[in-house]
Amino acid sequence: QVQLVESGGGLVQAGGSLSLSCAASGRFLRQYYLAWFRQAPGKEREFIARINYSGSIEIHGDSVRGRFTISRDNAKNEVYLQMESLKPEDTAVYYCAARTFGQGMDDPARYEYWGQGTQVTVSS
Repeated sequence: QVQLVESGGGLVQAGGSLSLSCAASGRFLRQYYLAWFRQAPGKEREFIARINYSGSIEIHGDSVRGRFTISRDNAKNEVYLQMESLKPEDTAVYYCAARTFGQGMDDPARYEYWGQGTQVTVSS
């Protein structure tokens, strides 16, 4: 069982930056990839980024590559999403998620554990 709690959302102007954090707790965290997804109103949940336990594997989605960076601090059991050059279309609820490695690593339906989400709003 893994528990995830996101923080750091808020309102920011277009072109600005924001950093999200996700605190993870539970057993066997070493086995889990941690990921960020987002969901805007009326849209499907979208893969943003994922990272393995050691941090040696970082994958970012096409829509955010070059602007967002995922990182992980295992001493604190936290994963972060640094967001730069934000656009109004980045407005969404951002979720932290966890799963073990397997097929469909970008598919939200295959993630076992989810946080409650944090709202990010980018004004134009």
